[in-house]
Amino acid sequence: QVQLVESGGGLVQAGGSLRLSCAASGRTFSAYAMGWFRQAPGKEREPVAATTWSGYATFYADSVKGRFTVSRDNAKNTVYLQMVSLKPEDTAVYYCAGRRAGGSGWYVPTIDYWGQGTQVTVSS
Repeated sequence: QVQLVESGGGLVQAGGSLRLSCAASGRTFSAYAMGWFRQAPGKEREPVAATTWSGYATFYADSVKGRFTVSRDNAKNTVYLQMVSLKPEDTAVYYCAGRRAGGSGWYVPTIDYWGQGTQVTVSS
C-alpha cells in the first residue's frame, strides 16, 4: 500500500506562483509513476503532470505546458508541482497520484494510488 499526502495549496492571484508537494509513504516502490491530477467543481478529474521515480518520462497536459513543472526528490519520496503564471482556470482540487509499473499513459483509470487533494484557488 502507498499513502500520498499533498500540501502547499492555497489562494494566489492570477499570474502568481505556487508549489505543491506530495509525500509518499508505505510501499513507495510500488508507485512507478507519480504525478498530479486536478478537479474543478462540476468537472471531471483531469491529468496535469507526471513523472517516473527512476526514468526520464514526463507528461504535461497541454493546458499547463510551459507553466507547470513536475519534479521529484527520490530520497525524500516526494513529488512536486511548481506552478507559475497561474490562471483562474487553474482553480481546482489538486490530487497527487501514483501508478504501478506496466501501465502506460496518465489517465484516471490507470491510477492505483490517490492522495486526499489540496485546494488551489487562483483569483482574478
